[in-house]
Amino acid sequence: MSYLALKERPVGDIVASLGLEQPSVSKHLRVLKDVGLVHLRRDGRRILYRTNAEAIRPLHQWTGTFERFWANQLNRIKERAEKKGKEEA
Repeated sequence: MSYLALKERPVGDIVASLGLEQPSVSKHLRVLKDVGLVHLRRDGRRILYRTNAEAIRPLHQWTGTFERFWANQLNRIKERAEKKGKEEA
């Protein structure tokens, strides 16, 4: 999604960037469009895709909850490991 956030891109560029087959990329783009996560714009025969940042905002906020949780868990693991290392020294 960040690749499409920088600028509009045609399917061919997306295929080349991902190294996937064009039909697979098109299916994924269709799903992302259907749920509103990407916008498309026709430019002659080309279709250009771009990330819909407003639609992604709630997803980003929701995942932020888990990010804070895992950061806390990793800090606790680090503290335990450091404490154990000091006890063994």
